[in-house]
Amino acid sequence: MAGSSGIIHYLQTSDAITHGVAYVLLAMSIASWCFLLVKSWILTRAKRQAPRAIAQFWQAPTLSEGVSALRRADRERVFAPLAEAALHAAEVDIPGALLARVERSERVLRALRQALNASQRRLEFGQVLLASVGSTAPFVGLLGTVWGIYHALGSIAASGQAQIENVAGPVGEALIMTAFGLVVAIPAVLAYNVLGRLVRQLSEELDGFAHDLHAYVCAPAEHPQPPARTQQASAHEAHR
Repeated sequence: MAGSSGIIHYLQTSDAITHGVAYVLLAMSIASWCFLLVKSWILTRAKRQAPRAIAQFWQAPTLSEGVSALRRADRERVFAPLAEAALHAAEVDIPGALLARVERSERVLRALRQALNASQRRLEFGQVLLASVGSTAPFVGLLGTVWGIYHALGSIAASGQAQIENVAGPVGEALIMTAFGLVVAIPAVLAYNVLGRLVRQLSEELDGFAHDLHAYVCAPAEHPQPPARTQQASAHEAHR
């Protein structure tokens, strides 16, 4: 109770700059927590859906039916854009079009690369926010502390009472802003590391899926077979 009353007293006696710093830290905290909750839900859901979605794709009899199955299973749209890009590139047949003159393997590779980059950008979206909050919030809090100490010492000098008990209280209250900055920064840094690990895992699965797609779409037309790695994954998923 004493700590909360000290915070309230500090905010009541502080000036507009200190209030502004507190509002900035509060906004940073709200933004990082909202993003953390939404992004963690999306990434964990995508990670959980990935094995089943990929297995359903490779179990389909044709590429177009596999794309349809992947669209239904991949609700977060992480892997489906790659399959759609491969299907579109494989079916390009426009007489006279520049894209139709490109060799099939290169055409599919270019489409997969573009779709892979787009999916990875979607996975990494917002990570800069967490990194920025984690790196700047302590300094914003320190700014509030420095300004609060300056303001407190100025008030003490004006009153002419420089005893230690008159100095320790205002200076201690000013340190609240540094603590506030750390409280905002620490969850953001932890979330950045945890979500970054999920992003890397999904990116690795995307790379493997894109490689398998390219190998399958560009295989000889007589006997195109899914890569052995994806066949094993499909069999494992079917027996779960």
